[in-house]
Amino acid sequence: MVIDKIKKRQNNEDHKRKKQVDIPVGKWVKCDKCGEIIYKDVLHQNYSVCPVCNNHFRLSGRRRIKQIVDENTFEPFELNIKTVNPLNLDGYIKKIETLKEKTGISEAVVCGTGEINSEKAVICVMDGNFLIGSMGSVVGEMITYSIEKAIELKLPLIIFSVSGGARMQEGIISLMQMAKTTSALAKLNEAGLLYISVLTDPTYGGVTASFATVADIVLAEPKAMIGFAGPRVIKQTIGEELPEGFQTSEFLLEHGFIDQIVDRKEMKDFLGKLLKIHNNR
Repeated sequence: MVIDKIKKRQNNEDHKRKKQVDIPVGKWVKCDKCGEIIYKDVLHQNYSVCPVCNNHFRLSGRRRIKQIVDENTFEPFELNIKTVNPLNLDGYIKKIETLKEKTGISEAVVCGTGEINSEKAVICVMDGNFLIGSMGSVVGEMITYSIEKAIELKLPLIIFSVSGGARMQEGIISLMQMAKTTSALAKLNEAGLLYISVLTDPTYGGVTASFATVADIVLAEPKAMIGFAGPRVIKQTIGEELPEGFQTSEFLLEHGFIDQIVDRKEMKDFLGKLLKIHNNR
């Protein structure tokens, strides 16, 4: 009896020690697609792509720049443009200021010049962590400025898009950015400069309907969701079942909407080759 009590006490102590195993908080992440638990450092070394199912995790603008642009070559444009509140919505500006502190960027896009495998270009990278990458007046102005800068410097332009669409907190002003950015791109085209658009998950709304899809070359990451309205809205509107894989990059490639699907681990070399071909034409 005494021996049984000693064993029971030892088993309880072992169980407590197992429960107290120190697992650092924030060091692991779960894949939304396959459920695999992945060590964050391993995930980052694998370009934030799941090593099991090849699911492409969403990236911050700064991490994408780090993956794509040659080290120490990215020079951001210094644009002192402040977000306004044309509809006088309560809490909008406060939310913007909070996101600035949280993300370390001033708006939903990071723009500048940089080199990709030693080939220089103007590069814009949208960040979904900033109001779902929505396009307001500042985002539209920053992208337009970048297009004009590409014309001035005679450099190719690359834009990575991730967005929920136009920023409804700014009403009609956000929708005007569609015309503004595409008009600037028309001038880029007249100048004979290359424009490459890379669509990432998700790219929707006014961004899809403007600068994201009027490029010379339209690329996309695997399994990215791309469209104007979401599948649920379309299904309710037309009252029909949608095809399997509707609005995925694979579906759009099959129907001629995009030119190529490029895995994230191959993106830098792929873009570098396109830039080299263009610069040596």
